Amino acid sequence: MTDPATPSAQPASVVRLDLPDAPGLVHRDVAANGARFHIAELGDGPLVLLLHGFPQFWWTWRHQLTALADAGFRAVAMDLRGVGGSDRTPRGYDPANLALDITGVIRSLGEPDAALVGHDLGGYLAWTAAAMRPKLVRRLAVSSMPHPRRWRSSMLADARQTAAQSHIWGFQRPWIPERRLTADDGAMVARLIQEWSGPQPPDEKALETYRRAMCIPSTAHCSIEPYRWMVRSLARPDGIQFNRRMKRPVRVPTLHLHGSLDPVVRTRSAAGSGQYVEAPYRWRLFDGLGHFPHEEDPVAFSTELINWLKDPEPDR
Repeated sequence: MTDPATPSAQPASVVRLDLPDAPGLVHRDVAANGARFHIAELGDGPLVLLLHGFPQFWWTWRHQLTALADAGFRAVAMDLRGVGGSDRTPRGYDPANLALDITGVIRSLGEPDAALVGHDLGGYLAWTAAAMRPKLVRRLAVSSMPHPRRWRSSMLADARQTAAQSHIWGFQRPWIPERRLTADDGAMVARLIQEWSGPQPPDEKALETYRRAMCIPSTAHCSIEPYRWMVRSLARPDGIQFNRRMKRPVRVPTLHLHGSLDPVVRTRSAAGSGQYVEAPYRWRLFDGLGHFPHEEDPVAFSTELINWLKDPEPDR
């Protein structure tokens, strides 16, 4: 029998966390694209939808939720398919379907469009959603992730970028990566976040939160599946077709954020993404920050994001 005190027995208590500075935070589930998605919502105003990366869940945006709500936005952080409080479906982890999850959530929230803010995998999916469903994306902000076509070319042609994302190649093995992620109560999750951060990594309490969330049954497997698709599809017809679809330019104002010390995505790889944007494009490099700038320096990140969201002429 499972101990009721263990995280795996009480996933809701692990994921549906309160924020001390946000007494009005609401947790709820919404239906979209044939699945159920957990969201955390705060504030009123134009919708800003926040998309987490690996190995995290909605809680990574805790600082931005309060900052955006205080600035007059309806801030919503969703758990991606298979993570946090969202459904863990047996399939559907290719980027096109995951992007439809995101645009489906926008519709389920009753909004005509949203500003998408994505980090890491969430950034990859934000790029994808903006290309596939441009009418539903008002603005696009991406952190620590190149455009999908830029990611693909960098992984295939840049040996240093390939080495920097060696964990993705390691994910291609069956079952072993899942076991490693959940071993010792998710110790690898904490290690990866510390290694990928700059000199100001998330504190021990935050690392413990991410470890517990990864140990919810099936989360590790579902978290890895998108990366398996990204690599295994490189030479497959579905992957080639997706890459062609991503030739469609992004035609909404785009803010691209990156940490200068990011060891996972080289600055050179990320910076080439502007060629896929036929709209105002702003590049912002945070000196001294790593792969998680929104957590490493949340004030600087939130200030940059909010100023850009409120700027009527974002091309300046």
